[in-house]
Amino acid sequence: MDLAARCGIAADLSAPICDRAMFHADNGYYLPNVRFQSWRCRTNTVSNTALRGFGGPQGMMGIERVIDAIAAHLGKDPLEVRQINLYGKDERNTTPYHMKLKDNVLPELINDLVVSSGYQERRGKIETFNKTSDVIKRGIALTPVKFGISFTTDFLNQAGAIVHVYKDGSIHLNHGGTEMGQGLFIKVAQIVADAFGVDIDRVKITATHTGKVPNTSPTAASSGSDMNAMAALDAVDRIQRRLVEFAAEKYGVAAEDVYFERGTVRLGAIEKTFSELVMEAYLARVSLSSTGFYRTPKIHFDWETASGRPFYYFVYGAAVTEVELDTLTGEHRMRRVDILHDTGRSLNPAIDRGQIEGGFIQGAGWLTSEELWWDESGALRTHSPSTYKIPTSGDTPDVFNVKIWEPGWNREPTAYRSKAVGEPPLMLAISVHSALCQAVAAASPGGKLPELDAPATPERVLMSIQGK
Repeated sequence: MDLAARCGIAADLSAPICDRAMFHADNGYYLPNVRFQSWRCRTNTVSNTALRGFGGPQGMMGIERVIDAIAAHLGKDPLEVRQINLYGKDERNTTPYHMKLKDNVLPELINDLVVSSGYQERRGKIETFNKTSDVIKRGIALTPVKFGISFTTDFLNQAGAIVHVYKDGSIHLNHGGTEMGQGLFIKVAQIVADAFGVDIDRVKITATHTGKVPNTSPTAASSGSDMNAMAALDAVDRIQRRLVEFAAEKYGVAAEDVYFERGTVRLGAIEKTFSELVMEAYLARVSLSSTGFYRTPKIHFDWETASGRPFYYFVYGAAVTEVELDTLTGEHRMRRVDILHDTGRSLNPAIDRGQIEGGFIQGAGWLTSEELWWDESGALRTHSPSTYKIPTSGDTPDVFNVKIWEPGWNREPTAYRSKAVGEPPLMLAISVHSALCQAVAAASPGGKLPELDAPATPERVLMSIQGK
């Protein structure tokens, strides 16, 4: 597989983005004989920077097209080809970059989604519908996601935090993550509150500031909650150990008999409020402030041999998308989407579901409407909302079922065994493009898999139907 990237006039982030595209060009499939080659092309266009997924979506699109092409050639359901080629458990679990896949849950997750979405029955109904409908055609597709979590640049995999406990029992939290509407601050605040056994109202979290936490890594690579939460927990642990040592000595109890829960601290048979114990510790000159630090363990990669463990763990998910296509205009709509996504033990299911829904819709826009167009001079003409179409609320599917996979948990010791949720959901939208290809095939002579570049705009869809 050759991956050629239009990088523009300057390198910017092209190198790590193209690297991640190669790392994800296998997606969830075991490929024992494969060669990925990446071309980073300098062009007379504006330089590009990172989008959600950071190269992963582009890499995954390639292999999903391969799967669709194999299925079309064999006359099989693409889902059958996907399931046959998934990574296994104890064997068939080595990636092209020689990393052993030890946390693969795709086979079970996909089986659950096939049942809950009624995929097989709906596919049969769609085939019947297409035979009797001349103008409107439908398509359905199920595609998986396997996304690696960590920066592929090693030194970025570090985070810091600072926690202050004041004598009235209130808590101040600051860490190196940037809140951009994704819910990072509330997640880390929840973790700190839970660790101290108090209500979240006690925790005041302030905006990222290098005067408090220096040398922050970018809030990217879906690592914001993972790294900053662990750094905050490290700070909390240091303060708690001091409080436990103080309480055990003062009240003559064993350290293991000191518990923080529901706004109180149990000291054997004695019970005090968190605020009371903090005030006593302050009066006894116990330090109630600490910094915390976290560095992602186990990751390493040898670029000379193209082997190692570039990712701490993987996030998995799958989506079933059903589309309806007007063959006279090339326009389409999503009739129904079913998503099952593994977030480990979710830190906040409401936030995680929002991220899954938003990521999917953003990915659907990337693959169907967000077309970039340059003129002959290299100037970008799709430069504003009047020329560049992003999805709106009207583009959401009529039926949108999003569920967090209940058996999920992280085998690696992350915060509460949770998993990252920022970037992976965007790639669930590859199912939209695959479903469109199925609908176009139903409208094409012989039902052949069409050549349909992304974004699959109405213009491109119509030309594909006409064989152009």
